[in-house]
Amino acid sequence: MRFELLHPADQLVMMMNRIYYRGMTTTSGGNLSIRDENGDMWITPSGIDKGMLTRDDIMLVKADGTIEGRHKPSSEYPFHLSVFRRRPDIGAVLHAHSPGLVAFSIARKLPDVNLIPTVRKICGEVAIATYAVPGSTELGENIALEFDKGYSVVLLENHGVVIGAKDIFQAFMAFETIESSALLEINAKKLGQPRPLSEERIAATDVKNRVELPEFVPEIHNSEENAARRDLVKLIRRSYDQGLFTSTQGTYSVRLSDGSFLITPYGKDRAYLEAEDIVLVKDGQREAGKTPSRSVTLHAEIYHQQPDVKSVLVAHPPNIMAFAVTDAAFDPRTIPESYILLRQIAKVPFGVSFMDPALVARALSAKTPAVICENDCVIVTGSSLLNAFDRLEVAEFTAKSILASTAIGDIVHISDREIKDINVAFKLED
Repeated sequence: MRFELLHPADQLVMMMNRIYYRGMTTTSGGNLSIRDENGDMWITPSGIDKGMLTRDDIMLVKADGTIEGRHKPSSEYPFHLSVFRRRPDIGAVLHAHSPGLVAFSIARKLPDVNLIPTVRKICGEVAIATYAVPGSTELGENIALEFDKGYSVVLLENHGVVIGAKDIFQAFMAFETIESSALLEINAKKLGQPRPLSEERIAATDVKNRVELPEFVPEIHNSEENAARRDLVKLIRRSYDQGLFTSTQGTYSVRLSDGSFLITPYGKDRAYLEAEDIVLVKDGQREAGKTPSRSVTLHAEIYHQQPDVKSVLVAHPPNIMAFAVTDAAFDPRTIPESYILLRQIAKVPFGVSFMDPALVARALSAKTPAVICENDCVIVTGSSLLNAFDRLEVAEFTAKSILASTAIGDIVHISDREIKDINVAFKLED
């Protein structure tokens, strides 16, 4: 989708719709704005249901101060104007009251942006602005003061968050990323003390950008490949809707019968992927005109070492990732389904997924179909795309249950004797 070709009003409706239906704001909460090439500001209205916005609801505040539209602009539009005046590099402003970031704002603490490497790279450092009455000149000045310092993500004491970016999609991506990280930190603290990455380790992930594959032009796209493209897109969109990954993070692949594989593209919004966006990789070459995920080498190595694996998923679900950023071990012997599908999950050191993919591939087996990469991701394999996706869902649900149990009492795992009975009943390898 060429998002930049949409009218500002349509962009605002689309982004507010995503924010609302992802559970990151309420019917009356939050506001978005875009500054266009004329210096005019398009902004969401005041008092209108955020889940039912149309392009005709969007308000226009012209550069000369004239207001056009059938409603009132958001009551907080003065701070949007203040940010635009102070930061000519910013073309869109997002304000919302998402649960994770509000938790930090009411505790008046900043979320850690170093738990996984993408957060710092997408959001930069985060600041916090002093509390003031919503819609007041004082609040606008408090926010603008932090933007003057160069911050683009600013938490508001007892209020929410304000994010500025070059366009509304970049603002949304930063919002989605920092909210996911905030929830991750909250989850992790239920297990123990989160373990942040050092500056050096975050910088080391730049090597991911250096994967270069020669291009080839496929002679045909057969029915097996086309069906796999369709199924990938369907489950990628579902994964996004379920919060298993964000708009630009998370990679799925499927091996085809000739040894080639299809993989998620790099830098494409997961919510709007189409079958033609998926990248075919064959004999170490990429489909012409497309850029595969930066984890393409990892997927290729797993397929090389594990002939029975037909699908590989790399994701960052907020519950299981709590185990990735703490020393807590993930034990799936909670209910029979979790054990049957997951058996055991290994944990590997940070960085091996992109610096030593062969080590990750060796860690996988029928008994260990998934691994948790410290401060990075979870990697799940399967005998089919659906099997791998089922395992990912079960892993995330299991992690969510384990986290919830911390408020109740100690977990009683299925015993060794009961595990042997399950192995016999379901013909699992010992």
